[in-house]
Amino acid sequence: MSLSKCLEILLKYSSSFLLGVRTTLIVSITGTIIGFLIGLCVGGFRAVRPDKTADNTVRFIKHISDILAKIYIEVFRGTPMMVQAVFIYYLIYTNVFKWDKMFAAIFIISINTGAYMSEIVRSGIQAVDAGQTEAARSLGLSSSQTMRFIVLPQAIRNAFPAIGNELIVNIKDSSVLMIISITELMFQSNSIAGTTYRFSETYFVTAMIYLLLTSITSLVLHLIEKRLNNTRTSFPQSDTNFYSMSIASKGEDR
Repeated sequence: MSLSKCLEILLKYSSSFLLGVRTTLIVSITGTIIGFLIGLCVGGFRAVRPDKTADNTVRFIKHISDILAKIYIEVFRGTPMMVQAVFIYYLIYTNVFKWDKMFAAIFIISINTGAYMSEIVRSGIQAVDAGQTEAARSLGLSSSQTMRFIVLPQAIRNAFPAIGNELIVNIKDSSVLMIISITELMFQSNSIAGTTYRFSETYFVTAMIYLLLTSITSLVLHLIEKRLNNTRTSFPQSDTNFYSMSIASKGEDR
């Protein structure tokens, strides 16, 4: 392998590499955000337990929903994304409608990420001290207000490293989506390698690009996490009751 050839390939096919990077970032970032929203809904719903006063119908619906959520999580965490991509893309493309490959890629990344995010969010919620929930409820906050203003902000902050890690994983794992011919970085690399017959040099350049993308992402996530930790220091845990009282008073004003 020649470093001069690597540089030559990088310069000659820079537009193709940039197109692949652009597609990779769009798919991975969008898919991670949507997956986080899915995980927030599924994980939050799984973490909530019915009140003691809830009737049997509510408990039955919650039980069925938990079973469906567990099936969703186990299926998408227990099967390779490449298999999911092929199955979902061609199943819908053949039997429902001919959908755009970019939309399909984002959809696949989103539902796969959502399965992981739901467990991350659920564990983050369960890590919040139960006494804070009880204090918020005793101050007059409803279950939804307690979850929204007290539990979720702390749960997301606690789980942020794992959430950020999912973004880094998606940047790399998006390479399997070349199986449905989306023009992400790995797809472009295969095309360049097939044209130049310089496989070692082309894939070395690709590896360096992936390393650069993940390194920059890690740095940005580290800065965000550091800022969140500084915010936590500025608003210590003892201020939670004061915050709960503020929210409760706003609810009473309405």
